[in-house]
Amino acid sequence: MTATSDGQLNQVNLGAVGALVGAIQERPSAAETTWSAEVRWTGAFRSEAAVRGFAPITSDEPAALGGTDRAPNPVEQLLSSLGNCLAVGYAANASVAGVEIRELRIALDGDIDLHAFLGLADGHAGFSAIRVVVHLDTDADEATVAELHRKVAATSPVGQTLSKAIPVEITHQ
Repeated sequence: MTATSDGQLNQVNLGAVGALVGAIQERPSAAETTWSAEVRWTGAFRSEAAVRGFAPITSDEPAALGGTDRAPNPVEQLLSSLGNCLAVGYAANASVAGVEIRELRIALDGDIDLHAFLGLADGHAGFSAIRVVVHLDTDADEATVAELHRKVAATSPVGQTLSKAIPVEITHQ
C-alpha cells in the first residue's frame, strides 16, 4: 500500500512524521522532551487531570471501592494509556512501512491484589501482571506483521516505562 495523494496512510501525516525524524537527526537534543499533567482532587475519590489545553480527564473509583463510579479509575486509565500508546505505535510504524490497517483493537487487562492498597498487608500495591492482546486486520504478510509487533513493543514509551523500574520522586509542599 502506498500513501494517498495528500501524503497520508492510515490517516497518519507521513510528512509530519518525516519532518520530526529529520529534525531530530539534525539536532539530536530535540528528542529530549518533558511531558506534564496536573491533577486536582474534586472530592471523595474523584479527581481530574489537566493536560495541555484539553478538557479535564476525570477519575473515580467503582462503587465497590468506595467511589461513585462516574469515571474510570487510575489503574483503568493506566491500562488505557498503554493501549493508546500501542495504537499510536501501530499507526506510525505501519504507515511508515506502507502497511494499511483495516482495523486495530487492543484488549488489555491486569491483576492487582488489593491487600497492600488497603493496608491489610505489606507488599506490592500495583499490577502484578498486565496482558495485552492485539487484534490487527491488514493485508500484510505474516513476517511483516511479526516485525510490526516487535517494533511497536520495543518502542512504546508507556510500555517501556511499565516494563522497567524507573525512579518516581513524590514530594510535598
